[in-house]
Amino acid sequence: MDDDAIRDLFAGLGPISIRRMFGGKGIYHQGVVFALQVNGEILLKADARSAPAFQAVGCRQWMPAGRKGRGPVAMPYWSIPESAIDDAEEMTLWARRAYEAGVRSIKK
Repeated sequence: MDDDAIRDLFAGLGPISIRRMFGGKGIYHQGVVFALQVNGEILLKADARSAPAFQAVGCRQWMPAGRKGRGPVAMPYWSIPESAIDDAEEMTLWARRAYEAGVRSIKK
């Protein structure tokens, strides 16, 4: 997904910035990373408060391979709910959840 398509996806959240990171892209709102693009997939940030909502609608948690054969490592990013992909209002709700998780992670 190119940067313009990412901006369109998150237009309901407000202005975003996109920076290269982890061989992909970090997606920021008001200076807070709330999403990543990894291997062409957009992933939304979650935490202990919001992850159950992602899990409840069938999202997958990002689990890249660990170093030195240690197996997958659970990361705080989840796939976008399928129902939100073509629904701008719903996408905005999930993006806000991800942004709020990003804000909470900074405050720790």
